Amino acid sequence: MSTVPRPSLVGVPADVSTKDGLHFHSAGDKYIRALMDCSNALPVIIPAMGGDLDLDQLLDRLDGVLVTGATSNVHPPRFGAKPSADHEPYDQLRDSLTLPLIRAVLDRGMPLFCICRGFQELNVVFGGTLDTEVQTKSGNLDHRAADSDDIEVRYGPAHPIAIEPASILHSILKKSGTIVNTVHRQAIASLGTGLKVMARAPDGVIEAVTVAEDTDSFVLAVQWHPEYRAKDNPDSVRLFQAFGQAMQRYTQLRDRAATPDS
Repeated sequence: MSTVPRPSLVGVPADVSTKDGLHFHSAGDKYIRALMDCSNALPVIIPAMGGDLDLDQLLDRLDGVLVTGATSNVHPPRFGAKPSADHEPYDQLRDSLTLPLIRAVLDRGMPLFCICRGFQELNVVFGGTLDTEVQTKSGNLDHRAADSDDIEVRYGPAHPIAIEPASILHSILKKSGTIVNTVHRQAIASLGTGLKVMARAPDGVIEAVTVAEDTDSFVLAVQWHPEYRAKDNPDSVRLFQAFGQAMQRYTQLRDRAATPDS
């Protein structure tokens, strides 16, 4: 008789907002639901406590990490640029968590799924840079959300992407292209050393990356938002299922390595 695997425990870094002079740590509902609906995972929000958080103790207890999108952007000095109004808003407490967290996850070979801001953070960790207000550049599409109060319109299908044939993304979706939503003003300018491109928009903007190193680790980063109504989108279901399966494999290998030979 088959049994359902134990749900994976997945860390989700928090955004930090301020109200009445107090900090609040939170993560978007759509990411939490996508993980629960499609990844067989129990999400745990990781507070953005910077150096007060012991990442090794934290990751010892997790099976994977999903780095979400956000309304904020990475603080420009993190990638060698000067802050400007075009880069705002910022969440430097999140930066202080996610950038070392991503590196620690990679060092462990733990499954990592990065979305939108998370995609950009991964590029910064690898020494890459970010471009702001990409819609103002000649020949670029407008990658911002549609100007509408209807969330279905804002997160609706927006443009195609071309998928590299020998990529993890191609192996998951099993096709050379698809249609994605688009809700971002920033994009990768220079690709971080050690990353490779898996998909691009028609204007050349990078839409998906992974690590270039030949490794069995699951590292998937996308610029669009597959978490939005994930269970209703076959592509999103495949992405989150692949992440969930990678966490199960990681946990099995970790537990096996920790068990003394009998």
